[in-house]
Amino acid sequence: MTLLDLRDIRFAYPGHPPVLDGASLRLAPGQRLSLTGPNGSGKSTLLRIIMGLQAPDSGTITAFGTSRSKEADFHELRRRVGLVFQDPDDQLFCPTVAEDIAFGPLNLGRSRDEALAIVDKVLDDLDLMHLKGRITHKLSGGEKRLVTLAAVLAMEPEALLLDEPTNALDTKNEARLLEILCALPQAILLVSHAPSFRAALAPEALELRDGRLVPV
Repeated sequence: MTLLDLRDIRFAYPGHPPVLDGASLRLAPGQRLSLTGPNGSGKSTLLRIIMGLQAPDSGTITAFGTSRSKEADFHELRRRVGLVFQDPDDQLFCPTVAEDIAFGPLNLGRSRDEALAIVDKVLDDLDLMHLKGRITHKLSGGEKRLVTLAAVLAMEPEALLLDEPTNALDTKNEARLLEILCALPQAILLVSHAPSFRAALAPEALELRDGRLVPV
């Protein structure tokens, strides 16, 4: 089964020419796919459209075999697809790391004890247990990035959308992030300006060119 199937997506910001003009892609279970293209070409916009955070002007979005068009259609999708935003500060809003990671499982109906067990498992899996009690806004940029990923993985998504995940990472943390991501079973749709990171994680690539996605 195809996880995500976008057909002929068109989108323009008011008063501007279209950034997406017939973009189509498919993402299968376990597939790793990179989206490339210059700044402003519409890569982040496409990720937000997949998540239902922006509505396309036209085109179809099918996820897990079901057509998605209205806001209510995307609630289930957001439980099954995790988006790691370009800026971690857009995603981290609880006082501590543990609370941020527990937030998703609690929202999915897990008990407090279940959520805390998930927090410990995710932090242990990612070798980030030392950050558990830290104040979120006092973390370094690299630490915030890793905690954001931990918070998304706590939701146990079937696919990950990663928007410039190496931003603000030093070489050591970038290598650690790559090691973590390569070991995951999830399908991944990656937006990254780092060629070596793309090549290692998701060498299959589509380029966003003139609003369309073309194989590289």
